[in-house]
Amino acid sequence: MTEVVSWFSGRLPEWFEGAPQVHIDRDEILVIGTLGTPEVAPDQQAEEVESGRIARFREDTRSERMRIADEAETRFGRKVAWGARCGGTQHVFTSLAVPVMTRLRQPERQVLDTLVAAGVARSRSDALAWAVRLVGKHEADWIEGMRAALAAVDQARAAGPAA
Repeated sequence: MTEVVSWFSGRLPEWFEGAPQVHIDRDEILVIGTLGTPEVAPDQQAEEVESGRIARFREDTRSERMRIADEAETRFGRKVAWGARCGGTQHVFTSLAVPVMTRLRQPERQVLDTLVAAGVARSRSDALAWAVRLVGKHEADWIEGMRAALAAVDQARAAGPAA
């Protein structure tokens, strides 16, 4: 993981304020950078100004981002997604939606079917994604603690004897 983060730190132009966040899983690398916050006039809505700034960044950097993504995909064997944050607004673009296989027993399927019937989701797949987002939102601190523990395990393995 540090190899990927280091590579992006060295490879990216000076697009962002500070280092971008680089999130990695086995399918995708997500790079999210913070853009400078534009001035917001009293008669303007900050969220709209920020969204416009992100849209301009997306268009202005498209060809170079795609070139960098191609290099990274070849080097690391994962797709690259991009995002930007400006003020309190964040947009992720070009992100993968990866199918995940799971086996659910009837009580779990009934929960998904209830969400579909209630109009919360269009399908069982959407209902499952909704449930995962909800857990991520409400249990973010616990999940972050789990990630930190896993990172510590990875560091301990790397420091241990070679197999």
